[in-house]
Amino acid sequence: MAKKLCRSSTNRMISGVCGGVGEYINLDPTIVRLLWALLVVCYGTGVLAYIIAAIVMPYDNPQ
Repeated sequence: MAKKLCRSSTNRMISGVCGGVGEYINLDPTIVRLLWALLVVCYGTGVLAYIIAAIVMPYDNPQ
């Protein structure tokens, strides 16, 4: 079965976007969060990208 990019319902801090991306690429979500924070600090586009991802990405297990 193909992997699907979804927000994590178990590994989440704000909305589960970084946890979902980390699970999708088999990387520790903490590293994804640090990279995302680096995008926010250096370029300022990380906030907009996070908001868009939180709106567009479905949950991995809808309730």
